[in-house]
Amino acid sequence: MSGSKKDRMLELVQILGDAGRAYYQESREIMSNYEYDKLYDELLGLERELGITLAGSPTVNVGYEVLSELPKERHESPMLSLDKTKEVEELRKFLGDQKALMSWKLDGLTIVLTYREGRLYKAVTRGNGEVGEVITNNARVFKNIPLQIAYQGELILRGEAVIGYRDFERINAEIEDADARYKNPRNLCSGSVRQLNNEITARRNVRFFAFSLVQAEDVDFHNSRAYQMEWLREQGFEVVEYHMVTADTAEQEVIKFSEKIAHNDFPSDGLVLIYDDIAYGQSLGRTSKFPRDSYAFKWADEIRETKLVEIEWSPSRTGLINPVAIFEPVELEGTTVSRASVHNISIMEDLELGIGDRIEVYKANMIIPQIAENLTRSGVKDIPEQCPVCRGKTEIRQVANAKALYCTNPDCQAKHVKSFALFVSRDALNIEGLSEATLEKFITLGYIREYADIFHLDRYRDEIRSLEGFGEKSYQNLIDSADKARTTTLPRVIYALGIANIGLANAKMICREFGYDAEAMLRATQEELNEIPGVGEVIAKAFVDYFSSELHVRRFRELLEELNIPEEKAEEAKQIFAGINFVITGSVEHFANRGEVKELIESLGGKVTGSVTSKTNYLINNDVTSASSKNKKANDLGIPIISEETFLDMVQQNTAEA
Repeated sequence: MSGSKKDRMLELVQILGDAGRAYYQESREIMSNYEYDKLYDELLGLERELGITLAGSPTVNVGYEVLSELPKERHESPMLSLDKTKEVEELRKFLGDQKALMSWKLDGLTIVLTYREGRLYKAVTRGNGEVGEVITNNARVFKNIPLQIAYQGELILRGEAVIGYRDFERINAEIEDADARYKNPRNLCSGSVRQLNNEITARRNVRFFAFSLVQAEDVDFHNSRAYQMEWLREQGFEVVEYHMVTADTAEQEVIKFSEKIAHNDFPSDGLVLIYDDIAYGQSLGRTSKFPRDSYAFKWADEIRETKLVEIEWSPSRTGLINPVAIFEPVELEGTTVSRASVHNISIMEDLELGIGDRIEVYKANMIIPQIAENLTRSGVKDIPEQCPVCRGKTEIRQVANAKALYCTNPDCQAKHVKSFALFVSRDALNIEGLSEATLEKFITLGYIREYADIFHLDRYRDEIRSLEGFGEKSYQNLIDSADKARTTTLPRVIYALGIANIGLANAKMICREFGYDAEAMLRATQEELNEIPGVGEVIAKAFVDYFSSELHVRRFRELLEELNIPEEKAEEAKQIFAGINFVITGSVEHFANRGEVKELIESLGGKVTGSVTSKTNYLINNDVTSASSKNKKANDLGIPIISEETFLDMVQQNTAEA
């Protein structure tokens, strides 16, 4: 028996290790928090029962190696996980006769900030608890971090970087490919905080909430954590919401926090308790994994039993067909829910999910519906052999560590809907009046088969006017919008085609390199494209592969015949930056954003890249003396670092001469 239990421990260490590595290092999830906690508690119980702790167990190891390209730095003291409970009674025992701060346990990315002489000096992620990643440039563009504070000594504090649900939904809505959308706000935040280009971080609306002061020289905090939090607030930091509690008031405060969850914009996965008495908390020391002055409270998930009535299969533009569980409606955390994403076939198989099964459902972090357990486990049956939209053949593919269902028909209507949605989107042809629902209807009715058909919808005037939701006015607005879209730019057309990995910026680079000559672009080799700064092997291959299809070439040429693309070559005399490569970093003062600077440079014949290399001619940075990595590299390579003012002088002077 003990042998089988040890085997189970080995299995659990492997499973939890893989899950932890995916979560902390790769910003993805391979299991729910509910499942992880369940397996973790099982492992902990086995360790206590057998008196054995295996090497690599997550119950003793803080984390894993950091695998990012960002600079790494070791923390002065390890950032430990917190011991946790789902029982209020455990909180009472922890509190004893002590007072403690009860606050949100935010679900984002933990960051350590260091300030020196009143300025933000350094920002480092938690990483594996011992070694983190330096993300100072990204922290500077968080929405609410003070870059300068009144306190002049060395200040070290910890907090959580988070992205709110509204921004999460907004950003996901802007991603045309459903398969590329972020699973939850934490994954989005992790990717945003760890960007190599902080312009992307700035657009994501990352916020920072301080939850712990580590060091502040020569400040009397009156031996109180609450005093520290208020002092941080005075310095300009947003601090996590907290309330002082005792053993007598803990349960009441837990209830108050829980009632706020449904209305919070920020994600949280529980509460944190920390003793207010700093000296007392520090005197307790720590275990190998947990500090003894803090405790985490995880919500006891509200679980409801229900019946699985259907698996809905939802195709996407890439061909991936996502399974969605449809079950008899149940009340969870104050709302009625009847569906939950199952994500892939592997998860269905793990749950042995079959129609008619009795299942238990809950809301992860009291927000997102999930299946916790399958009570009857009848087994996976009836995985569709045909796509539910086009009736084309499906196949099961191994993607990473999971099996997923794909439609093999390249002309699948669902793929067309998503492709056409991208084609008419704002950054592409910008045709108003063609929602995905309308496109799906027009494709089904045969009005649209090719991109060019959009410009001939007048053939179906009477039919469209008679459709539900349409009339003469809406029909005419659609026709007018399509006619207006005929006049466009070649980069917009290239982007509109939906070539993998090619956004509008990449399309502009490619078009500019080939002098806006469409036929020259069709003849381009992978090697030629790869030499374009900012393109690279992946994009070059995707471009060549796309136009290796005779069908794609034919459709592209037919589309161009429908369009009016004005000459985009600037006059020779105005190409003052021809052959000159710029890199832009830091904030700008004379432009709305760095994108406007980039557009000006490109309009004058120059190129803008993201990183400083030997091919860079100028680095634009208003802080010419900063010790940033780009400034350092530019200095090492002998590349001039110029301010925005100097750049504008160059433009004015050279334009006048031209």
